[in-house]
Amino acid sequence: MKIDARTMEWIRKPKACTVTADSVEIVTEPFTDLWQRTYYHFRNDNAPVLQMSTAEQFFSFVVKTEFDTKVRYDQSGIIMYLDCDNWLKASVEYENDQIQRLGSVVTNHGYSDWASADIDASIKSVWFRFSRREDDFCIESSFDGVTFQQMRICHVFHAGEEITFGVYACSAEDSSFRARFTDMELTECKWPAHDGQQPDEIL
Repeated sequence: MKIDARTMEWIRKPKACTVTADSVEIVTEPFTDLWQRTYYHFRNDNAPVLQMSTAEQFFSFVVKTEFDTKVRYDQSGIIMYLDCDNWLKASVEYENDQIQRLGSVVTNHGYSDWASADIDASIKSVWFRFSRREDDFCIESSFDGVTFQQMRICHVFHAGEEITFGVYACSAEDSSFRARFTDMELTECKWPAHDGQQPDEIL
């Protein structure tokens, strides 16, 4: 099912943005970011987020992001933002003119982590796929929108029955860039059920 972006809702709407039925453009503002405590020992919670909500327990959300990032920590991607202490995101984050980080952050109980892999700085578009199986989540990425590679499997403790998810972009340093999101779609869950070891019995 194609998503009409006009039905989504802003958390911290940016000063410059354009939302149509099939695209979202965000012009980031300087010193905007999402991070909680770990390693850096600071808390940032001021990035713009555009989300929708669902209580569906099994689904996948796909979106393409295009970006003209140029300063360290410029980033755009997908997010499930529940509150300031509980969320996850996946993005491409600019590092320098040689590499950028294809990464994901999971924040539980007010502490963030970061898992990343280096990709070439010349890449200017990526597809992300976010899948839910109850309280567990899978994040995948693709450079062609066809073949997706797993980035992360995680658990979010405060996901609850209804979650909110969508897209975001921000510039953690003194920077601004344009991020564009298209091809937003909800599908049946593309993350198959595990077919190996059986779950532990609950005593």
